[in-house]
Amino acid sequence: MLYIIFMPRFARSKLNRKSNHNSASRARVLSSRTVYRGPAFSVSTDQVLEPGGVRARRDIVRHAGSVVILAVDDSKNSPRVLLERQYRHAANSFLWELPAGRIDPGEKALPAAKRELHEETGYTAKNWRRIFKFYASPGFVAETMSVYLATGLRAGEAQPEVDEKIYKRMVPLATAVRMVLRGKIRDAKTMSSVLWLDHQLRAGTA
Repeated sequence: MLYIIFMPRFARSKLNRKSNHNSASRARVLSSRTVYRGPAFSVSTDQVLEPGGVRARRDIVRHAGSVVILAVDDSKNSPRVLLERQYRHAANSFLWELPAGRIDPGEKALPAAKRELHEETGYTAKNWRRIFKFYASPGFVAETMSVYLATGLRAGEAQPEVDEKIYKRMVPLATAVRMVLRGKIRDAKTMSSVLWLDHQLRAGTA
């Protein structure tokens, strides 16, 4: 069955104007002052004139960006996902997460992902593909996260940082999905990546 939808001329024009406005407009920064600078991020206080005429103060956490590694053991019929469990002081608890880390100054995202996977878990991967990129918390954090799918895994010896105490575990994808749905995985980057992989496999596109 074929459906033909007619859009009124005025509605189509309105949508086009809205699309053009959103794609072309950015905030005008009237002033910017760095109020904190640390080893991992800095904080700036900006006075901005936003699209639509809103003038406001915005406190922004500036970050070089992070990488997330969805490392999948695809050597068997049922894929397994590499998860880590470590203490996160901001959450005041231990969390299950995917391997991840900050992109160092002057470093590209893919080399950073390979470095973080090896340092935190000891694994290396033969195949790498960036699957999506997102903002961690765009209300006040300028950090982006690039998620890489890593397959063709090979185990090795981890080289974690001095302050990293990481427990790693290969988890069947179905188990990881249940952990997300039951609230046992509470980390946003891990939730989105695990559910993405499950959706892709169910759709037959992974």
